[in-house]
Amino acid sequence: MKTIGYAAHSSDAHMVPYHFERRDLRENDVAIEILYSGICHSDLHTVNGDWGPQHYPLVPGHEIVGLVTAVGPKVKKYKTGDKVAVGCMVDSCQECDQCHNHEEQFCRKGMTPTYGAPDRISGEITQGGYSKHIVVREEFVLSVPDTLDMSKAAPILCAGITTYSPLKNWNVSKGTRVGVIGLGGLGHMAIKLAVAMGADVTAISRSNSKEQQAKAIGAKAILASTDKESMAKATSSFDLIIDTVPVKHDVNIYTPLLDVNGSLVIVGQVGPMEEFMTLPLIFGRRRVAGSLIGGIKETQEVLDFCAKHNIHPECKMIRPDEVNDAFAHLEKGDVAYRFVMDMSKLTVDAT
Repeated sequence: MKTIGYAAHSSDAHMVPYHFERRDLRENDVAIEILYSGICHSDLHTVNGDWGPQHYPLVPGHEIVGLVTAVGPKVKKYKTGDKVAVGCMVDSCQECDQCHNHEEQFCRKGMTPTYGAPDRISGEITQGGYSKHIVVREEFVLSVPDTLDMSKAAPILCAGITTYSPLKNWNVSKGTRVGVIGLGGLGHMAIKLAVAMGADVTAISRSNSKEQQAKAIGAKAILASTDKESMAKATSSFDLIIDTVPVKHDVNIYTPLLDVNGSLVIVGQVGPMEEFMTLPLIFGRRRVAGSLIGGIKETQEVLDFCAKHNIHPECKMIRPDEVNDAFAHLEKGDVAYRFVMDMSKLTVDAT
């Protein structure tokens, strides 16, 4: 299948139109016309080569919503015209204990990311959702509930599941005291989801400048991490903190905020952190953990949860040819929403 996308041809993160071929349908494949594609901060990290050498040209994108255009002969769940989604992975071994436990992201043989990794069968490099079409095996295609706005649903496939998974696995419920560090694409979804679970949620940011935004999406308060007096008063006041900061930073200022047995879960930064202080952990049985997206079952669960509770990410719709401007904003860290590309504005004959 001939298609077009936006690709990086080197680590300078400058995206340009790119014509390429999608594979022919295998017997268990679903072909999708992509309608909306979210822009994740990890896309920027990847095309920049921050996480290691990449295969260029590279089409990023793992927040994908669209319509089924064709299915392979053994596909059972989907038919032409269905509203579907694809997230951060498109394959796994399907045989190990983690895959059988619906935790494909932890596949013992390694899950296949939506872009930038060898296909398990052909070895060709996967290309992501900054494109007009995609072909994915049935087991990694998700259903989009009718009550979700398709134009705003795409970020749920990464920002949504990345924050939903630790909230669920740390048993957040009515009355749980949750802090969310950062108010970007991940942070604002963590707040909305935690509030819907019944938690008392506080946004944690460098200043109070985003207080109105935080309260508008359900946070009861905002805590400025640069205000030493406020931080001292907040000691031992959280059961769980979700850390969404996507760059190297100091978690030592946040661990004293945890109550006894509290956990700080890192979902943003991938890589080195500042030197770590164990004192607050030892003297409060506190812990620092990490969490990676979620399995396919859990990703469908968060789509359904968002539909049930009328949760939509805060989105700014852009044309695909505005992707480089969006990346520039992500570099500055001044985005309290998710950029979403309207892929209908991308034509197959674009130059």
